[in-house]
Amino acid sequence: MLKRHYSNGIIIVLIVIACSFNYTYSQQKYNANQIRVSPKAGVMQVVGLTKINISYSRPGVKGRVIWGKLVPYNIVWRAGADEATKFTFSTDVKINGKKLKAGSYSFFIIPSKNGEWTLIFNKVADQWGAFEYNIAEDVFRFKVKPEKGNFVEWLEYTFTRTSNTSAIIKLEWDKLKIPFTVKVEAPKQK
Repeated sequence: MLKRHYSNGIIIVLIVIACSFNYTYSQQKYNANQIRVSPKAGVMQVVGLTKINISYSRPGVKGRVIWGKLVPYNIVWRAGADEATKFTFSTDVKINGKKLKAGSYSFFIIPSKNGEWTLIFNKVADQWGAFEYNIAEDVFRFKVKPEKGNFVEWLEYTFTRTSNTSAIIKLEWDKLKIPFTVKVEAPKQK
């Protein structure tokens, strides 16, 4: 009889913990009246006739070890904080040579301790972090090699417009830059 009450007590405690985690998670996910620890941000660039928007949240380094600790190696990361980073393209583009249709996509990265990192565009544009990430929804993956950079406290995305048909997009944070190229069709001459 004692075993049975003890088992029921453990089950009740586990249910309470699960419910409180779910409540905390949903409050964190949907509470728009709360100041965010990682502020929302966005950047937009027009390349040729293509409008590119990146919507993301900006975590700070805050004295922490980022790569391999806060952002573990070999695990899918949302490439920002809070909601998954979202890219929107007004026309079809090529990302590092791979075709991507106009539309909105979530963006993920799998960091690697040595060598190339995997960058991912996923069909499910609106996701909370990488918790709902599903590899079956990937449009494509590609590899890039991170570069050393100057220290950047708050994660940011930047554009370097290289021509009327291309730009380099970089995620910059801590002492790393993760660059990739976007190309668009040349505007038709009249």
